[in-house]
Amino acid sequence: MLEAKLISKLNKIVGKEAVLTAKEDLNAYSYDGTTTWAHLPDVVVLPTSSQQVSQILKLANESKIPVTPRGAGTNVSGGSIPIKGGIVLCTTKMNKILDINKANLTATVEPGVVLQDFNIALAKEGLFYPPDPQSFLGCTMGGTVAENAAGPYCVKYGVTKQYVLGLEVVLADGYIMKLGGVTVKNRTGYELIMLFTGSEGTLGVITKIILRLL
Repeated sequence: MLEAKLISKLNKIVGKEAVLTAKEDLNAYSYDGTTTWAHLPDVVVLPTSSQQVSQILKLANESKIPVTPRGAGTNVSGGSIPIKGGIVLCTTKMNKILDINKANLTATVEPGVVLQDFNIALAKEGLFYPPDPQSFLGCTMGGTVAENAAGPYCVKYGVTKQYVLGLEVVLADGYIMKLGGVTVKNRTGYELIMLFTGSEGTLGVITKIILRLL
């Protein structure tokens, strides 16, 4: 159980309506797509910006509170189950498609964008994003990157990691790190984008994604 003063600090960061503590709400964020394995968090926080994510992680880091990043929870690997309680940091309210660049064949999205909504927006521009996990109706883009999701199309087109050009990631201490960019070939420094893609939230919280399109 988190102290009341910590809940109060979270309220100040994201607003009281975006901090969930009722048992009914905590239950809804205690399991993933398997539904057979559940652990209650102490609190659920729904930020709307990378700055809010940064402040939440700084607070958690200083207070030694475990944090579990979460999207829509459609995954079946256990990655979004808060096995140590603490804070579930849910990114579903960060749901803006920030840019679709038809000339450059790239798009920039926030992690809470639903894959199906993204595909519909791309189709209007005659564009295509191949990775197609079968939870596409509800899964979020941040989740697909965190899980390195695939699907039937991956046989021909490849999996998520082959379409991620850049990421904005918030580390455990609240530091906001930007990796890659909108260029098709970007190989300066270590290949950290591939490290974060498929890391299931264990290395940081993804707050922005730059993707390659067809």
